[in-house]
Amino acid sequence: MEKIRLSKLMSERGICSRREADRFIELGWVFVDGERISELGIKIFPTQKIALNKAAQAQQTDLVTILLNKPIGYVSGQPEPGYQPAVTLIKPENLFSPKQAMQPAKRFQPWHLKKLAPAGRLDIDSQGLLVLTQDGRIAKQMIGENSRIEKEYLVRVEGVLPVAKLALLNHGLSLDGQALKPAQVSWQNRDQLCFILNEGKKRQIRRMCELVGLKVTGLKRVRIGKVRLGNLPEGQWRYLENGEKF
Repeated sequence: MEKIRLSKLMSERGICSRREADRFIELGWVFVDGERISELGIKIFPTQKIALNKAAQAQQTDLVTILLNKPIGYVSGQPEPGYQPAVTLIKPENLFSPKQAMQPAKRFQPWHLKKLAPAGRLDIDSQGLLVLTQDGRIAKQMIGENSRIEKEYLVRVEGVLPVAKLALLNHGLSLDGQALKPAQVSWQNRDQLCFILNEGKKRQIRRMCELVGLKVTGLKRVRIGKVRLGNLPEGQWRYLENGEKF
């Protein structure tokens, strides 16, 4: 059996990101089979037990994940000329706190913005659920190469869609020379389709629709995994609640 770098194995097991693993190891917060490890680059067998001490666990608990209802006109990640990044909407006055909330909203702290990054993208001309997180485990779950998390979109379209082309949207199209994974595409109403995907190529839905002769006039993401946009108002955000899982 071949040994694997400890930080890589920690990432693969979903314990933390590789960067966090290296930091925890340097701090002496990682134990392998009960033995404290503080040497970077060490390799272990895949069958060995990995544990974090209480300080590392507490630090992970403090990491925040934010759900934003992104409006059209904001970019998910890096700023573009003339457009603001979605993270600029994460400010106290935009925090959504419904009266019927199951638990009180966390108090906003300025450090919640530190190292807060989008886990996946949502095009500038699209709206809906965008996840921003400090937690490498969630980022890997959402956008890692082995991610299988479903994303659901409501897509308003113009054009005619014969049954055969609807079948192609579900399975049979290719983009950039690669076959797309099977999708779930169905009519929501007479001018709106529901797309459920478990991959996210750049502008995938718009390009898929173009291939079958449809023009997208509106696109809204309403679900990621088990987490729904729900009644979160446009331009507002909330914290991922305890117990909520993607």
